[in-house]
Amino acid sequence: MNLRIDIRSHVACIALNRSDVRNAFNDEVIAEITQAFKELGARDDVRCIVLAAEGTAFCAGADLNWMRRMADYSREENLADAGKLAEMLQVIYECPKPTVARVQGDVYAGGMGLVASCDVAVSVDTAGFCLSEVKLGLIPATISPYVIRALGARASHRYFLTAERFSAQEAHRLGFVHEVVAADQLDAKVDEITQALGKNSPNAVKVCKKLVQDVAYAEISQPLIAKTVEGIADIRASAEGREGVSAFLGKRKPSWLA
Repeated sequence: MNLRIDIRSHVACIALNRSDVRNAFNDEVIAEITQAFKELGARDDVRCIVLAAEGTAFCAGADLNWMRRMADYSREENLADAGKLAEMLQVIYECPKPTVARVQGDVYAGGMGLVASCDVAVSVDTAGFCLSEVKLGLIPATISPYVIRALGARASHRYFLTAERFSAQEAHRLGFVHEVVAADQLDAKVDEITQALGKNSPNAVKVCKKLVQDVAYAEISQPLIAKTVEGIADIRASAEGREGVSAFLGKRKPSWLA
């Protein structure tokens, strides 16, 4: 099995299970990850999704055997192949459930896209990060929309071009990961974040995630302001919005915590 999937207490965990190849992905793994996020994102009993990995590395990027096959691809075949990778990243990024990357080891190339596509990232302090594509005469094109948003344009100029390996501490300083902890604290920190996510209105979390994506790089214009006004009006009038305010005023737990 390329993936291990568990669901406990409203938290789904998708774990890459190819430690023998440092959890590198190929077309088969990409299809499985895409399907898993689609299915879990649609489940009412899932409040958040953790993306994890087995073994010493989180993800080494593209599988070598897959890369050997791609070497003989035509441009049309490369377009179709890259399109599947792009779809996977978009499905993770736009998943209606909040997503947390549990980074227990090194992250290289396409693996950077997996981490960047998640809403929250927690890393062990020993992990290394690297955008190594230019060393192979390639570019991190498909992952770039997500990595640049997570890493920042200025840092992306450096690490896209130099392919330098950088530490978890540097990834944290740059904002690529939100927390850096010792290995024996990794699960506790991930649990802390998933528990916080699980206490919140599922609908509000879903809408709030989309809000960040829509507003982050948009010009502050009248159409944007009007959209945010509509957003708060819609959520106030929603069933969970009314329930949440009523519970707060009544000093009781809202229905989603019952």
